[in-house]
Amino acid sequence: MAESSIPVDLLNPGQVFACLGILEAADILLGSATAAFDWNDGRETRFRLAAADEQRPVERVMRFLEEARVVTRVPAQSPNVERWKSSWGAAPQLDRPGQSFPFPDPDSPATLPVLLRDDMGNEIALDYWGDATKRDNVKFWAGAAGYPGAAIVRDALGLARGRTRQHSANPFALSSPQSNSFRFDWRRDYIPVQDGFSPNRHGKNVRMVGFPLVEALAAVGMTNARPRRVAKLEYRYGVLGGGESGSLLDPVFHRAALGAETSPVPSRPFRSFVMRLDWPGQEGQARCITQVTEEE
Repeated sequence: MAESSIPVDLLNPGQVFACLGILEAADILLGSATAAFDWNDGRETRFRLAAADEQRPVERVMRFLEEARVVTRVPAQSPNVERWKSSWGAAPQLDRPGQSFPFPDPDSPATLPVLLRDDMGNEIALDYWGDATKRDNVKFWAGAAGYPGAAIVRDALGLARGRTRQHSANPFALSSPQSNSFRFDWRRDYIPVQDGFSPNRHGKNVRMVGFPLVEALAAVGMTNARPRRVAKLEYRYGVLGGGESGSLLDPVFHRAALGAETSPVPSRPFRSFVMRLDWPGQEGQARCITQVTEEE
């Protein structure tokens, strides 16, 4: 087995979600992935990850993101086929009749599910934004003119293209001017009424810098895990440490920890955080993270 270790800011929810995304992707691409958050040295927190292969798992995930194309899924005979705009990317791929779809056909193409697929046939699903179960779908973005999640993923990977591998040691540092996102990484966002300034009023002269790998990987991380919703503008999330032994844990424990109030593994250290949101524009539409604090 090979191991990777990357820095992570636990006060940045997007980075925590993206760590889970790397873990999910490594488990699919390499198998037997395990991980833990490590803050034992009292300085920089790191996310340690191992998988059943000689390839370093983070490097393998970065290579996949570099090569993968975005495939939008749509049920057979769905009206969303006709609603799709060419500016959003390649036309959706029709599912075969009778093929299982992750949730009911949405009212618009905005929340159609996505597959990231490489030339080797490896696939990673992104569909958290259309979740029709009792879980909160953690959908912070709204999107002008119904701009879909598939296009946001395409744009994020396009911004990272050609630079993913060189950021294997610190993928969350890859930055680029970014006009849209899932609003997971709060380093890009702002509240105009609070800041007294709106970049949108300045056209191309002012462009917000985002972190596209955080956005794409956080969306993957939401596949099997959710932070715990307290209110429309407040969530809690938790992370599991490696303990004194420093041993790594299977993905299921990290999924459970993200929405847990206490450690799902009693012998392991656990930290809990609260993130608060606000409306960057019209109330009831997009939300963005404005404050994150650690709970006692």
